[in-house]
Amino acid sequence: MRPASVPSLYIRLRKNRRIGRGEPIRLGHVAQILLTGLDSEEELKDVVLYEPREADGSVVLVDMMLIVRKVKSRFPELAIEYFGEPHTLVEIGGKVKPPNLLLLVLVWLLLFVGSGLAIMNFHADVSMAQVHQHIYKLLTGRESAHPLLLQIPYSLGIGIGMIVFFNHLFKKKFNEEPSPLEVEMFMYQENVNHYVITEEYHRIHAEAVRREEGD
Repeated sequence: MRPASVPSLYIRLRKNRRIGRGEPIRLGHVAQILLTGLDSEEELKDVVLYEPREADGSVVLVDMMLIVRKVKSRFPELAIEYFGEPHTLVEIGGKVKPPNLLLLVLVWLLLFVGSGLAIMNFHADVSMAQVHQHIYKLLTGRESAHPLLLQIPYSLGIGIGMIVFFNHLFKKKFNEEPSPLEVEMFMYQENVNHYVITEEYHRIHAEAVRREEGD
């Protein structure tokens, strides 16, 4: 059982964090901390965990083993406990550039034309025009090559349905539920993070093996 007088540090690591290139990674960047028994919380937050190098690329993995080693070297009397994930992905980069307006318009046009062609090809495959003509004849008893009474509401319904499905109209959301696109983007980012973490652990292990062989 831990003595009551032993100072304790409780750590919850953030999932990811972004810092500027050339800036050292400090404990306050990657973790929320609660310190008991000592009045050195600001000093702890300022502990440098790692100084990124050019060879590290744009992502650095900070795990609990590194944090414990660095904190214990400064405060050996601390008892450390952590909650949540045992690692944080730190993205190294410069200032985020504003989007290129011309490129944004070109991408928007590409997606607009592509989605329009996809809808038109689908309607051609299922003979939607003939279906509308047949339904119009069943409802009115008259034949029409262009049953606008059905085609106009159907066209409007496609657009309204897409807005409701994605829960977005420009920047406005209709409720707090995530849209299917947001869920897919979240799952994609989680998979990317999992892959990067696995690769970083492999790289760290390989570097440790090389150092041991060199010794």
